[in-house]
Amino acid sequence: MKNDNFTAKWVASVSPKKQRKYRSNAPLHIKRKMLAAHLSKELRARYRTRNFPLKKGDSVIITRGKFKGKDGKIDRIYTKQLKVSVDSAKNITKKGNKVPFKIRPSALIITDLNLSDGRRLKKIESYGKTR
Repeated sequence: MKNDNFTAKWVASVSPKKQRKYRSNAPLHIKRKMLAAHLSKELRARYRTRNFPLKKGDSVIITRGKFKGKDGKIDRIYTKQLKVSVDSAKNITKKGNKVPFKIRPSALIITDLNLSDGRRLKKIESYGKTR
């Protein structure tokens, strides 16, 4: 299915309307790259990069919102919505059920990376060598 609202030639715009349109109409392989968060100061010094794509199992600290200051691991990634859920951030419903709270990746700082995937390990280590 071709998406007529998206163009790969788009570079940037000052208009927030166009930025939101680009993010919402982007295909999933591009949205996946948008799900990145800043690294902590220790990880930034070690790997010589500012941010890195999120993955299930990464340890993060929430920096904004009602769960500010809480840390936990990433439970699930919602690629279509460009949001993630953290195990320590859950809303309680009227019935008493715990429901995951979806957070934007810009409100997170990665404190520990899940490097069980060899491909991801090679990618993060290559950043330190080239920069």
